[in-house]
Amino acid sequence: MSIHVNRLVIAGVGLIGGSLAAALKQAGVVDEIIGLGRSRETLEQALSLGLIDRIADSPKQAAQADVVVLAMPVAQTEAVLAALAPYIHDKSIITDAGSTKSDVIAAARSALGKNFSRFVPGHPIAGAEKNGPQAARADLFSGRNVVLCPDADTDATALSTVDSLWKSTGAQVSVMPAARHDRIFAAVSHLPHLAAFALVDDLANREEAEDFFRYAASGFRDFTRIAGSSPEMWRDIALANREALLEELSAYLNKLGEIADALDKGDAAALESIFSRASKARRRWDVKSQ
Repeated sequence: MSIHVNRLVIAGVGLIGGSLAAALKQAGVVDEIIGLGRSRETLEQALSLGLIDRIADSPKQAAQADVVVLAMPVAQTEAVLAALAPYIHDKSIITDAGSTKSDVIAAARSALGKNFSRFVPGHPIAGAEKNGPQAARADLFSGRNVVLCPDADTDATALSTVDSLWKSTGAQVSVMPAARHDRIFAAVSHLPHLAAFALVDDLANREEAEDFFRYAASGFRDFTRIAGSSPEMWRDIALANREALLEELSAYLNKLGEIADALDKGDAAALESIFSRASKARRRWDVKSQ
């Protein structure tokens, strides 16, 4: 399906929202992009970078759009939708780019009421540790996965439109139920961030922290890169997906417990078995993901 949108609003013009704006402009599928957000400074920066065409002074002004994209931290979803809801016209399509979906769907159903059917939950798998409009890249989504999690009530035309918008950025779009999405990403995205934040925080609060960071090299850098991500965003994600995340955290702690037990017993065979399985699985994934 070819796609063309006259007016698109992006609420949150940081890395994800700004990159989406840049990609859609590059693809030539949107006539006008309007920025909406809490920080006038951030919006002005996005405007100066050419990511957006103008700034919305109020939700009323922003809501008169063909498509509205929510690209701010997930905890803000319900409040932003509630502010937009009175002004959204009958054919507006609303979508989001949040890392959790079950909570976002519940928020959208509550805020949008009869217009909920035109809400399409989405998640671009293309984050980075950098934030703000200055980090935006038109190629951020090229070849990357975008997951859409339509509800049973989601309008087919709205779903098709959002699917086409993401595909115009070069993304690969797939569809799955929200609960499955949240369970998968608790394991492969949210838990790794918790682990990275925990390790860096632990070392940073030790008396000899300066020495730890002075001698840390590529292994530490690779493992902890994502600990440089937005604390606000990851706080919201962790709380929004806490049930699935707690399950995955428990499984991870059990695995660490196995390793601790093998170390305590000096059990080289057990350690090598765990490391070998992990190494093989990691290499298989690396080959498939290329």
